[in-house]
Amino acid sequence: MRLEELLAGAEYTVIAGDVGVDIKGVAYDSRKVQPGDLFVCVSGFKTDGHQYIEEALTAGAIALLAERDVPIIAPVTVVHTANSRYVLPIIADNFYHQPSRELQVVGVTGTNGKTTTTHLIKSILDEARLSASIMGTLYARVGDESKELGHTTPEALEIQEFLEMTREKGLPYAVMEVSSHALDLGRVERVRFTAAVFTNFTQDHLDYHLNMEHYLQAKQKLFRMLPGDGSGLAVINADDPHARAFQEVSRGRVLTYAIDNPAQVKASKVDISIKGTRFVVEYDGGTLNMAMKLIGRFSVYNALAAITFALGQGIKPQIIKKGLERVTGVAGRFEQVDAGQNFTVVVDYAHTPDGLENILRTAREIAENRLITVFGCGGDRDRGKRPQMGEIAARYSDFCVVTSDNPRSEDPGDIIAEIVPGLEKVEGSRYAIISDRREAIHHAIYLARPGDLVVIAGKGHETYQLVKNQILDFDDRRVAREFLKELVR
Repeated sequence: MRLEELLAGAEYTVIAGDVGVDIKGVAYDSRKVQPGDLFVCVSGFKTDGHQYIEEALTAGAIALLAERDVPIIAPVTVVHTANSRYVLPIIADNFYHQPSRELQVVGVTGTNGKTTTTHLIKSILDEARLSASIMGTLYARVGDESKELGHTTPEALEIQEFLEMTREKGLPYAVMEVSSHALDLGRVERVRFTAAVFTNFTQDHLDYHLNMEHYLQAKQKLFRMLPGDGSGLAVINADDPHARAFQEVSRGRVLTYAIDNPAQVKASKVDISIKGTRFVVEYDGGTLNMAMKLIGRFSVYNALAAITFALGQGIKPQIIKKGLERVTGVAGRFEQVDAGQNFTVVVDYAHTPDGLENILRTAREIAENRLITVFGCGGDRDRGKRPQMGEIAARYSDFCVVTSDNPRSEDPGDIIAEIVPGLEKVEGSRYAIISDRREAIHHAIYLARPGDLVVIAGKGHETYQLVKNQILDFDDRRVAREFLKELVR
């Protein structure tokens, strides 16, 4: 494809060379450049693509898109633009021939519940023989092909590649988690969404957004992106205090769901146990008795979001029921680790105040005896939530083990020191501080007695721990299972 075709719709200035040059591929990471590629110099938060131009040229790049003056080396074509990050989605969409125009793209956004909700939606669509690809925190999966991406919503180039693969495989639907970062940074700017789903809105990512208003506006953007002709579908949690803010900006048809407030799709008679969750769905024209293997009130909300979307698509209720009830679980989301022990161990990704409270509230309801919680907070992230999470953990738990999460560049002891004041706010709170996460999990399992429930929160599906500049091999589930097997020998 000619460079000028790739840049169609973007504002740019040709500094050197010819935009008629034929481009074989596009890369923004110099390590992935192939001969004949366009190298897009993106100014990132940790690194700057302009610093890697020499490496890109050595690898065979024949054109550069840059934001500032760069060395001009004949016969390389050099194009300037004001912001490469915001031009990259245009280039990616053009390179893959606008795949979202031929797909039904479903975007799911919210502070918590995105991963489970996307999996539930996919399961319903698959049951209805409306096969879907899926992209999110766990992986991008198209048919039998699966790839970990490292971000909830990756850069525009990977997004458009995913959508093109979906189109090539003949799948009519693509279901995506859409993060606030992706919306604010324009990664999904050229994706044509036909449906947007809102799960909930609580504190998170203030290290990036700085305040809740900016965070809210980023989330709202997805609903502003629905087709202007009114053909899009907006699915909104009416029990969330910010529901109206999303309704007001939504383009297209709006359907709401709730447990407590008035809504078009409602759940009642919610019954939660360690074996699963039962509830009744009431909607225009009927009721649906649900018996899911997923556990917790938060799982009911995730299911309602998927049900409401499916009803909005005209999928028959019995197909919706089958699609949801066949889901046995989602990796790292209230995932039980069972080695035959006489107490319950659950691993969950909860890493926000609201997420932790939802998990622990459910755990408190179903625990036969004591609730023991292992948790920490991530480094280089919103520090304001640390004492909040400490208070929440102490309020619901009989005993807490405060440990390291992904400390990144911070000292784990400093992070824990900011959690402790929250624990101390709860009268009679009992806790231990063990910064080594492996030892913390071991201690919690050692303390557990028959009927206890141990929750290991924060990392969920992750198979690594980020410490300084290292990526360490670490999986809460594997570590817990190792200690449990020793225990039940």
